Amino acid sequence: MKNLMVKLLLAALLMTLLAACQQTSTADESGEETDAEQEEKTLRILTSVVGGKTPEEHAEFEKEIERLTGISVTIEKVPTDYDQRLLTSMSAGEQYDLVYMTKPMMDVLVDQGALTELTQSIQDSEILSDPTVIPTEEWELITYDDGKIYSVFNKFEGGTMPLIRQDWLEALGLEEPTTLDDYYQVLKAFTEQDPNGTGQDDTYGLTTAGLYDIQGFMSAAGVKARYVIEDDGSRTIPYATEAAIPVYEWFAKLYEEGILDPNFATNDSGNMQELFLSDRVGVVTYWDAWVGLFNNIRLNDDPNTSFMAKGLPGAPDENGEFMLRRGDPSVWAIPVNAEHPETALEFLEFWHTPEGNTVSTLGVKDLHYTVDENGEYELTELGEIANMDHGVVFPNNTNWENPFGTLPGVEEAQAIIIEHAQPEVSTADWPQAEKIVERYVFAAITGDMPAPEAVERMHGELLAADLIDN
Repeated sequence: MKNLMVKLLLAALLMTLLAACQQTSTADESGEETDAEQEEKTLRILTSVVGGKTPEEHAEFEKEIERLTGISVTIEKVPTDYDQRLLTSMSAGEQYDLVYMTKPMMDVLVDQGALTELTQSIQDSEILSDPTVIPTEEWELITYDDGKIYSVFNKFEGGTMPLIRQDWLEALGLEEPTTLDDYYQVLKAFTEQDPNGTGQDDTYGLTTAGLYDIQGFMSAAGVKARYVIEDDGSRTIPYATEAAIPVYEWFAKLYEEGILDPNFATNDSGNMQELFLSDRVGVVTYWDAWVGLFNNIRLNDDPNTSFMAKGLPGAPDENGEFMLRRGDPSVWAIPVNAEHPETALEFLEFWHTPEGNTVSTLGVKDLHYTVDENGEYELTELGEIANMDHGVVFPNNTNWENPFGTLPGVEEAQAIIIEHAQPEVSTADWPQAEKIVERYVFAAITGDMPAPEAVERMHGELLAADLIDN
């Protein structure tokens, strides 16, 4: 039913947008200016992430954008069910000048002809075409097979990886692990050799939040998460193949020996974070940005702490290759029925300038941060709460430096992601497929079912439900 509703909404969206395109006015015989030339400096923006944390802060954020750009903006921030709201609004013919989305949603809207192609506009922009602002290889993530681009990045999206307690490694005299066997030995030591110094049996080597995100270990088998679309268009889920069995058996060994937190399957990210910060677990699987956030939290609590988180590339496959996961690119797109497309492009250029980078991270001057006569920056109480995130944590712009510096360990972790990570492929079928994958993977890890049987039954159920093709 949900898929049917989405298809109906998309069909209505296409009809509305075609009608809007037909009604676009041009210069008349009397020589009057076109709509583009008459554009006012106003924008209507739909987003789920950009802006203030409270309604009051959000209003100030809009004013700050106008102060910096001369563009009067209305930013409609939708915190929940955003994709559904986006589809519903556009299919109803609502006109937005800019809409925020991630690449899976962009794929849907590009297929429906709902977004303005921006390839030439990006090439003609001194800011957006500058490879020191947005690296050339990043554009490849959102360029379609025909060479067309329909959006501009919101921010640099990192990726997920194993995060390890580097201070525990040093305390126990251990080397950084690389292979699955190395990880087993390190995780076993973290469990049994009292790395937190309490004299109690109160630590685990590893915990996760369900299957989020074990990709760094699945890398050892050359197995990629979610879907892989073959050249002939057929869908496969590598986690449901025989190649994944050795890694599931490795996890099962950890579980059986008490090295893997027994609550891994029911943990949420908050549980996982708490175990890591409270010296209860030595390795978690999470985002690269959290290397710095973990370190910063502990440093703020105790400037003399020995706590040190570090990002690792996981385990390589037999060819020495690592396979990590990049977050889906988050982007801004201009709908084909936008009233102010030229102003929208002007905003996108601003977003990738140092001034745009500052407001999208630090927020509003004198509300979230202050600058003294010596040029020293300081976060206000509201700024501390916002944690330098008003829609962007790390801008794409390589020329911008955060005046507060970079949190410890982040740059090294990001370098690993850039070198070894790729975005996953999601489809409308993935939520249904994910439930089947999780059920059988958990059964294999907890010993409820031998890994080969779990994979065989997982694959069969996915195939029977028409969620994979082979």
